[in-house]
Amino acid sequence: MSVTDLPTDLPADLVGNTVVDYGDRALMVQCGSTADVLAWVAALRAVALPGVVDIVPAARTVLVKLDGPRRQGVVRRRLRTMRVGAHAAAPADRGPDVVIGVVYDGPDLDEVAGLTGLSAAAVVEAHTSTVWQVGFSGFAPGFAYLVGGDPRLRVPRRPEPRTAVPAGAVALAGEFSAIYPRQSPGGWQLIGRTDAPLWDIDRPVPALLTQGMWVQFRAM
Repeated sequence: MSVTDLPTDLPADLVGNTVVDYGDRALMVQCGSTADVLAWVAALRAVALPGVVDIVPAARTVLVKLDGPRRQGVVRRRLRTMRVGAHAAAPADRGPDVVIGVVYDGPDLDEVAGLTGLSAAAVVEAHTSTVWQVGFSGFAPGFAYLVGGDPRLRVPRRPEPRTAVPAGAVALAGEFSAIYPRQSPGGWQLIGRTDAPLWDIDRPVPALLTQGMWVQFRAM
């Protein structure tokens, strides 16, 4: 059955996914976790629904942009009945898409060690031994939220944000790791620094890290 052949009336027990209108040219899928977001993005890209012009992931939602209001009802019904599998782990038969060298001398490294019950060296080992994935981007151009790291590294944001975090700072907060692409205020825990160019408008794709990429950190 194609998306355009879907029935207009669906039994209540088939309407399982939470999908809401976002204006008259978009729909928002509400997810339970960032892993669910990644699974939804992969499924939507694979099925290539007619009328979908963009897919924008966030921490717990996926925005599905449409080419016009006439598609909204049909695509809404399709999304509500889609069966989306679990998020796939990093493929074992190939390496990460990007390897980023990091000097682990961040001002919050010892605090992160205390919060996690690990030594500073063990924090570095945990951060570098896991392949992370770009879940979504936001906050600033080139700022990618990386997920799937060692769960022992889940730490809270700082009680008081810094007024200026330097460009290249490698940080942790909650389930995420990230790199600040430019100097900006920020409340994440800083564990290291890198000179990797996160954002360059002269590149064909300005962002170094884009949604879905697999990323591994390497201690320098």
